Amino acid sequence: MDVIILAGAMNNGALRESGDSPYEAGIRIHGLTLLDYVVRPLTSVKGIERIAVVGPEECLSPASRSRVAQVVPYGDSMVENLMRGIAALDPKGQVLAVTADIPLITAEAVEDFLRRCAERQADIYYPIVARAPIEEHFPGVKRTYATLREGTYTGGNIILLAPEIVKKHRGMIEHAVALRKKPLQMVRLLGLRYLWKLLLGRLSIKEIEERIEKILHFKGAAIVTPYAEIGIDVDKPSDLDLVERYIASTAQNPG
Repeated sequence: MDVIILAGAMNNGALRESGDSPYEAGIRIHGLTLLDYVVRPLTSVKGIERIAVVGPEECLSPASRSRVAQVVPYGDSMVENLMRGIAALDPKGQVLAVTADIPLITAEAVEDFLRRCAERQADIYYPIVARAPIEEHFPGVKRTYATLREGTYTGGNIILLAPEIVKKHRGMIEHAVALRKKPLQMVRLLGLRYLWKLLLGRLSIKEIEERIEKILHFKGAAIVTPYAEIGIDVDKPSDLDLVERYIASTAQNPG
């Protein structure tokens, strides 16, 4: 399996005062970049063969660069960067796409996600994390949640997919990515009946999966993961503060 790390986001949003890097992936925590913290655990995941970074090479330390097969020039959007990574690697099977802003990710969390994916047949696998483990392990973190019949969840920041699905459904995927922080608007894509059921807390994971397959003609699977770090990204100063404290307390050091 190949991995594509999406690291092309410019540092011109909420984090722009948090460091002098022009790229979010280059923001430093205890001397290392967000991208460095993502690369190391992925190199330890069983079954991963090649890692491509779609983003600026300057955000990689020499140690991290040695673990990466390719550095690919980045484009204007997350989906464009995913397409560029797929074109560069020309993968023979599924690819794992990972954002560069999840510095707490671990090899154990990724391997658990992949094991759970292997138990299902789908074209796209997306992790969701229940609110309880997020708040237990990272109290005070602010996340966007949606309450479904099975519980209250936030989305993860990795995705396992078949490359041909991205090429065939690029427009819809770009739309979904744009709405990823807005669950109400995202569910509206499924139809008003589904939005109403979400508002009442009656919409189930299975209903969402079945509706996606019916209207988009590919099979998606929501994978419930117990690993809270999959749901912790850094997109605002409070996230960065939390991650800095956590890394300091656990003495993590990608080296």
